[in-house]
Amino acid sequence: MGFANRKQAGEQLAARLARFKTADPVILALPRGGVPVGFEIATRLEAPLDVVLVRKIGHPLSPELAVGAIAEGCTIEPLIDEAMVAGFGVSKAYLESEIARQKEEIARRRQSYFRDRPPVPIRGRTAIVVDDGIATGATMRAALRAVRQQGPASLVLAVPVAPAGTITALKREVDEVICLDTPEDFQAVGCFYVDFRAVEDETVIDLLDRAAKRHRAATPSPPP
Repeated sequence: MGFANRKQAGEQLAARLARFKTADPVILALPRGGVPVGFEIATRLEAPLDVVLVRKIGHPLSPELAVGAIAEGCTIEPLIDEAMVAGFGVSKAYLESEIARQKEEIARRRQSYFRDRPPVPIRGRTAIVVDDGIATGATMRAALRAVRQQGPASLVLAVPVAPAGTITALKREVDEVICLDTPEDFQAVGCFYVDFRAVEDETVIDLLDRAAKRHRAATPSPPP
């Protein structure tokens, strides 16, 4: 199974998520690639769209190698792979410095994406966390735990593609998982898309603005 692009993946996920339309859903996408997917779902479910900002904590000599992850709004400790930290000799001072730096980047991105628009309330609602695909699941696990702390009535993970083992591990974090494809031969998320070009910040901002405008227009005004 494959997808032409993130828009098509979002449309297919939205069809599987249609039953949540009456469950007071909020769609929470992981930027950047998850936002075009989440936009299609939010449009079809007539739900608000927000993001879960997650940052990888990279190895000091190889930033692309994650030794942990931290998510926006998470009040528990960042997720740290203690085995990797010990095996690579990563210092506590480095971890503290990198965690602080990534918290600053999360705050910067929230301001850039939303300006002064407040986060969508999650407590008591059906929170549907979305990405364009999952590989190892480290950053997604951090995202799900951060969302869970905000008190949703139900927590749903929705992705187009991920390895079966990753989905099995993440089921412990959520109430339900919707994954369209769990291929045995999984190499990278991009292998399952014809068009997997990078999503720029400008696109993220445009989609979030359009989703907010649409949701405002569809929401009845409170009585005087």
